[in-house]
Amino acid sequence: MAANERDYSAPSGARGTARPATTHSQPGSNGLILDGARTVLPTGVVDRGRMVVDGTKITADAPENAQLIDLTGHWLLPGFVDLHNHGGGGASFSSGTADQVLTGVHTHRLHGTTTLVVSTVTDEMDTLARQAGLLSELAEQGEIAGIHFEGPFISPCRKGAHSEALLRDPDPAEVRKLVDAARGHAKMVTLATELPGGIDSVRLLAEHGVIAAVGHTDATYEQTVEAIDAGATVATHLFNAMPQIGHRAPGPITALLEDERVTVELINDGTHLHPAALQLAFRHAGPDRVAFITDAMDAAGFGDGRYLLGPLEVEVSDGVARLADSGAIAGSTLTLDRALRRAVTVDRLPVEHAVAALSANPARLLGLYDRVGSLEPGKDADLLVLDADFTLKGVMRKGTWVVAPELS
Repeated sequence: MAANERDYSAPSGARGTARPATTHSQPGSNGLILDGARTVLPTGVVDRGRMVVDGTKITADAPENAQLIDLTGHWLLPGFVDLHNHGGGGASFSSGTADQVLTGVHTHRLHGTTTLVVSTVTDEMDTLARQAGLLSELAEQGEIAGIHFEGPFISPCRKGAHSEALLRDPDPAEVRKLVDAARGHAKMVTLATELPGGIDSVRLLAEHGVIAAVGHTDATYEQTVEAIDAGATVATHLFNAMPQIGHRAPGPITALLEDERVTVELINDGTHLHPAALQLAFRHAGPDRVAFITDAMDAAGFGDGRYLLGPLEVEVSDGVARLADSGAIAGSTLTLDRALRRAVTVDRLPVEHAVAALSANPARLLGLYDRVGSLEPGKDADLLVLDADFTLKGVMRKGTWVVAPELS
């Protein structure tokens, strides 16, 4: 944990003082009409859109006396959905108290993530089970969308920022222990599926409605195909912590990119991926099978310094997190508003493709698309206001401004 004070500041150019994540003002009783923005809908971009918010929902018709907000010159997007996030605001989701976890959740809300799956890192099984119990309470309160267990069932050859001493094979009984500890809120488990018990654990997870993700793996192409056929549907931070593509040994990347059943996670922070690798993923997986994630650790929205990621010490310098002893990349300090801006201004992705990777695709994967992930009547009023340069100006979650836009 860094020694400097916590920074709960809102994104640049936005108005509003951040508050604890459990404190919210009530949505306006008369509703809102958000008018004139370039609005990203499931059908494409509408140049002068009109979005109605009534209470906590997007609606088709405006109630009487609804407040009109002119968003001409701005973008209106659905709130971001992050599948893979370890912390932020100086707080860890793996070891933090409930208040600390809420600090991290709120930090990411300030940057547009209105739906968040929290991720753990490798630790003792009993410690992970206890943390899962705490996190499940926050899921029951609606503060988080579920739990992702990244480790301990991963390869020591591709361990990344995980403690090798605590790694173990994915025995289905132990995988089941973590799923049960999450009390129905386990959303995803990352596995090195080539390890003993890996394929049986994939089948177990699929039977219990939990996403099996291939990651931190040393699997061959053939072993990865076997895992996908058994029910694995996600590539954990594709390209990172797995063998690279070879012309005689195509490895897991090729298998994960080519199979239409798999959603591939990408960390678009300019450190984890070369832009050409990102373009390769989009071309081969297509815009409907990519999910941008942060893989954020405590330093996201907080600053440089020394932190702990599980039991490992991390040094963050110039916004890049690396293990203090080896220099290996240790998660990121990314927020999803930065991932979006980079996608459209550096990677030159079509806005609707970038937004799908940040909202609709992860929402569908999590089984939440009936409530979040797009701007449609009947869904939660989770929406974002950005200026013409894709700088975040406003964040609404369930009809309440987390960051209220300051408009001229």
